Amino acid sequence: MTGRAAFISLESEWNALVEVTSNELFYRHEFIRIWMDNFVPGVIPRVLTLRDTDGSLGAVLPLWEERTTLLGVPARQLSVAANAHSCRFDLVAKEPEVAAAAFVSHLRSAGGWDVLRLTDVPDGGAAWRLHAVARESGLPVGEWESLRSPYVPLPATRDALQKTLQSKFKANCRRRRRKLEEKGQLTFERVDSGLGLEGALEEGFLLEQSGWKGARGTAMAQDARTRGFYTELARDSAYRQRLALYFLRLDGRPVAFQYGLEYGGRYFLLKPGYDESLRECSPGQLLVDEVIGNCIDRGLHEFDFLGPDMVWKRDWTNEVRRHTWLYVFNDSPFGQALCAAKFRWGPAVKEVVSRWRR
Repeated sequence: MTGRAAFISLESEWNALVEVTSNELFYRHEFIRIWMDNFVPGVIPRVLTLRDTDGSLGAVLPLWEERTTLLGVPARQLSVAANAHSCRFDLVAKEPEVAAAAFVSHLRSAGGWDVLRLTDVPDGGAAWRLHAVARESGLPVGEWESLRSPYVPLPATRDALQKTLQSKFKANCRRRRRKLEEKGQLTFERVDSGLGLEGALEEGFLLEQSGWKGARGTAMAQDARTRGFYTELARDSAYRQRLALYFLRLDGRPVAFQYGLEYGGRYFLLKPGYDESLRECSPGQLLVDEVIGNCIDRGLHEFDFLGPDMVWKRDWTNEVRRHTWLYVFNDSPFGQALCAAKFRWGPAVKEVVSRWRR
């Protein structure tokens, strides 16, 4: 199916399919629609669909076509409707084996592309089956590990969680909290809807931008597309009762912030920020402590840090989810050369250069 109208028409069926398969927030129709509207506006979606014999939707794979370069070589790429702000992506299918075979067959016969790129697919995702079917049918393929995202399985009580944490880390948190409390009154706040939503969101944007992300130009508010995405996502999520903006305040001013979403008994931390002038008090970690406790009180079963593996996240857990970029190349001579260049020649050259430098 091509075109925005065709994509929009799938919403109810799409979400019903997500709910009976992985039930992952980031695969839902509204999340992908908001992503498309902000990051690739004007692009004509190309959505692969598979229907069961009774006409019900059995699989979907949202793609868009772009001209890009691989190792400096121009190529026609089919990209999934996702980027780093999507956190994770996957083929949504009741029967991944059947969907993979159908979609690979369709792509081979349709032509007009050099590489299919599926980003940040979690281990065990249905897209791995598509990757395997492509390889088994003779298409060149490759893979690249992108992320190991820490997550915390939440116990029934706060005390049970505390027993899983290292004594030194807990003592450091207590010491830093006392140090921060010496500077003023600490309060914890959750904003999920209401008239104060826009103001709270702006506070969060400003706090995130005040630190190293602002210096590097990667803060949410610094790019019009990114700001638009997180603003629209917050409004839509508030309407659907999924939004959770958390603040740690010192005498009323925000010193730590989390932009999170709740879905399916899980909390997803999309964006954190904190006042770096108070880094010796670790306000970001103190807010994590508050938020995890709140999630336990609310009966959630998981806190997902998302994003890359980082030391401060590992203070809370040793559990991670691996994510991988999957590549499928057309079996044309050009596609085979692209695959060889990216996954054989390129790494070999880097290894030679690395050895020479040593």
